[in-house]
Amino acid sequence: MTSYSVAAVLLVTLATVAIGLYGLRFARTTSDFLVASRMVSPSWNAAAIGGEYLSAASFLGVAGLVLKHGVDLLWYPVGFAAGYLALLLFVAAPLRRSGAFTLPDFCEVRLRSKRLRKLATAFVMFIGWLYLVPQLQGAGLTLQTVTGAPYALGALLVGVVVTLNVALGGMRSITFVQAFQYWLKLTALAVPFVFLLMAWQHDGRPALTAPDGPRFAAATTVTVEHPTRLTVTEPTRVVAHGAVDDVPLAGALLLTLGEHAVAEETVLDFPQDSAVPRVSAVSSDTPAEWLLPGGTSQDLFATYSLILATFLGTMGLPHVLVRFYTNPDGAAARRTTLVVLGLVGIFYLTPTLYGVLGRIYTPQLLMTGNTDAVVLLLPSAALGGGLAGSLLSALVAAGAFAAFLSASSGLLTSVAGVLSTDVLGHGSVRDFRRSALVAGVVPLLLALLVASLDVSQVVGLAFAVAASSFCPLLVLGIWWRGLTAVGAAAGIVAGGGAAASAVLLTVLGGPLDGWAGVLTTQPAAWSVPLAFVVMILVSLLTRHRLPSGVGAIMLRLHAPDALRM
Repeated sequence: MTSYSVAAVLLVTLATVAIGLYGLRFARTTSDFLVASRMVSPSWNAAAIGGEYLSAASFLGVAGLVLKHGVDLLWYPVGFAAGYLALLLFVAAPLRRSGAFTLPDFCEVRLRSKRLRKLATAFVMFIGWLYLVPQLQGAGLTLQTVTGAPYALGALLVGVVVTLNVALGGMRSITFVQAFQYWLKLTALAVPFVFLLMAWQHDGRPALTAPDGPRFAAATTVTVEHPTRLTVTEPTRVVAHGAVDDVPLAGALLLTLGEHAVAEETVLDFPQDSAVPRVSAVSSDTPAEWLLPGGTSQDLFATYSLILATFLGTMGLPHVLVRFYTNPDGAAARRTTLVVLGLVGIFYLTPTLYGVLGRIYTPQLLMTGNTDAVVLLLPSAALGGGLAGSLLSALVAAGAFAAFLSASSGLLTSVAGVLSTDVLGHGSVRDFRRSALVAGVVPLLLALLVASLDVSQVVGLAFAVAASSFCPLLVLGIWWRGLTAVGAAAGIVAGGGAAASAVLLTVLGGPLDGWAGVLTTQPAAWSVPLAFVVMILVSLLTRHRLPSGVGAIMLRLHAPDALRM
């Protein structure tokens, strides 16, 4: 599998560089670098949006979370796709008509405030860097899984390639790259999935979860990478090399019913058809829970909070919004969003089903905690180590790298755009290129420090911050003439600041227990309403500070394109 996968990853990387160099011929002006001179057609733009939006969380993380937690996590792909409906209804066309280049530009155009612009710049950088980290994490995981190379190598490879592509060609260049990579990602998941379904049919459709939990389909060797505690549901004879319950071992061992402490780097050989031990915070407490939604009040709150974050967070993501500035007009922005809905919806049919089939063919991932690797390991696990399994695994690896490269390109472009116009320069091509280099270093360092986090969970936190900051700003700024700069700033600080604090607590300190853990790992249910309420109340209290010419600004946002020409 390794040689084919290495070749596939290299081909995708070289193709990305080649297409980026081709797009470089069309990138000359600052407008080319920031918004592709607003000349991207709806169909081409939709494919590019699909390319950058379907990131590591979509390609690897969704399947891993479904494998780990079950149907509760189906709300991730549903929310990721449905978010474009809210974007279509409330934001896409007026945002394009604003004439802005970036989200901070929109703040100044709509509310005439340079201080608000600076605040928006800080949040764009925070969200962009937070979203970039799981892309680099996924790249490191992919290369490590398919080749055995160090985790850092994959993160460095994607970081360097993307930074150079963005710095040299900007938005004009990466539009070609991302459109190509969307179709590659869809192919990389859809083709192997057909073969996986055929294998499942040929195997007599084994149960997704056996009555007594998942079992090893074949004799399996598991390396426990971190100290953990396993709960054994039936006596199992294994071969152990390492330490179990603080006893050094190098031979046969009977794992009795109950909990056992397993030391780091312990290797366990499980026989065919043996039950997969449960790992704390990985597999469900009982087998039935995986197939049923959670029933506690905490589970229900977390689910609603997740839905809110993914549904509203899409319209606050800087790298998504900057794409709508590249359309020729507002009508084209709406058509783009409609096409994106279809493209994203088609894509999300596949990773969730990878997670389901992973319960059958790769249950060992529940023990190691490396559930994000299910998409990469499933083809060879289900089809064997022959040519077919190796080729399909290589195709999946190519699609995974395309996901990291395309999403990272869009994120880096949005961060570099605000850095070049608001922090490190005045928006020239030279400023943009210098900003791209700076913007690429920070998330790379962070990715090397937080390698153990689930990629979808990190992305979900980025969505929560976006939903709590830019979503209220855009919805109220576009549809309510009473919004003031002071009110907008207060809402962003209250809602976005609260969500960002919860993110930092979760990422740096680890999740808390009980309700405190639910409120910080899924903050959108309380931070989004907080942002809206604060923006409205403070704006009402400062209505005397409405920007001059607000009526003309609102007309500009909502007048049909035909009347504005």
